[in-house]
Amino acid sequence: MSAAHAALEVASPSPAYEGSLLNLAALEATPAGADPYQHVLVGDMLFPGAAEALAAAYPDITVDGYVTMEPEALSPLFKQLDAELKGPELTEALSKKFGRDMHAYPRLVTMHRWSHGKEGHIHTDSARKVMTMLLYLNDTWDKSQGGSLRVLYDGKNFEPYALEVPPLNGTVFAFTRSENSWHGHRPFVGERRVIQVTWLRDADALERKSSNNSFHQKLKRLFTGKKAKPEPMM
Repeated sequence: MSAAHAALEVASPSPAYEGSLLNLAALEATPAGADPYQHVLVGDMLFPGAAEALAAAYPDITVDGYVTMEPEALSPLFKQLDAELKGPELTEALSKKFGRDMHAYPRLVTMHRWSHGKEGHIHTDSARKVMTMLLYLNDTWDKSQGGSLRVLYDGKNFEPYALEVPPLNGTVFAFTRSENSWHGHRPFVGERRVIQVTWLRDADALERKSSNNSFHQKLKRLFTGKKAKPEPMM
């Protein structure tokens, strides 16, 4: 059994939904920002009805942090989402948005449900990453409780910030990794649903990232009974 199967269970059948999930026209219509690094924030990246259907079908993840989104462990609707996230159409739209061809970079899709208070520290992402996109799936959010990603100016301060991302249904935040792509969020404990797509430098980086994720989650779950300590959270 894979780590994804061990930590991720298929939810109950979702409400009937047909058609594409990702609204690429909304991405194309939203201008990118460049302060302090390349990014784009889209508030309506899912078509009407898609967010509700995905929320109902969200897997019952039982560990903190991200788990690999393996198609064989997913409901049909999440298999469709996985295919759209890895598809050339999304990569093409983001390539045009940031003026950089991203098609050659392999993609890794991971998902997250539960946060603990030590997540969200300020970081830039590792050099293995080229670009990251976050798709949030939370019905409501009280930003006073933390957990809202901030685009930051340095590696020490949460204020001032260039942008704060509400982690609400259908909201997407994407950015290209650089030496100054500082981001993080105030500590939050509880449910925080987010799908992460990462474009990695090469196939070796993808294999290492996938193996580390699966191995770490499996060890924590099987041998200690504790939830895995996640990588830096988005």
